[in-house]
Amino acid sequence: MLNYIWVFMIAAGIIYGSFTGQMAAISNGVIDSSKEAVQLCITMLGVVALWTGMMEIAKESGLVAGLTKGLRPFLKFLFPRIPEKHPAFSYISLNIIANVLGLGWAATPAGLKAMEALSQLEKERQGKEWEHPEKFGKKRSASNEMCIFLILNISSLQLIPVNMIAYRSQYGSVDPAVIIAPAIIATFFSTLAAVIYCKVKDRKY
Repeated sequence: MLNYIWVFMIAAGIIYGSFTGQMAAISNGVIDSSKEAVQLCITMLGVVALWTGMMEIAKESGLVAGLTKGLRPFLKFLFPRIPEKHPAFSYISLNIIANVLGLGWAATPAGLKAMEALSQLEKERQGKEWEHPEKFGKKRSASNEMCIFLILNISSLQLIPVNMIAYRSQYGSVDPAVIIAPAIIATFFSTLAAVIYCKVKDRKY
């Protein structure tokens, strides 16, 4: 769907520029945007390298393990049906920690692994119904735990919005980090709303 929207917007811009005699401006805009995109990629590459390295240091130093242990009560509250020592807990914890630190790139692999673990858990629960849902008059769908994790991942609290700070710095902001406090407040309430929503819906199913 997004591809169609982008194609429509690009086509509409070119057609409008043709009829209004602004093709030169469109061409210049394409060239300038391409140059800015490359510069932004170089900037973000440095940011990614820095914070991914910091995450690796945190893992090796035991900081991630300590934070994961501290998250256990919260995770058990949100995911009461996941067995105590299931590997999904570790992946979910790492994903949350990375998101809180604003490391969306580091959070993605852990998030995918968490979804795989939750999918495997649902497969073990349902057995043959999971392998051949059509025989039981059902459709294979995401489990409550998978939905809760996805919602939590999207609404995640961020203490350091690394992406936005990097973007603001790239485009000449006088104080790129000024958004930290508003970001913490906004993501705190988004996470709170997500937790309340998940618990309410989880009780119904």
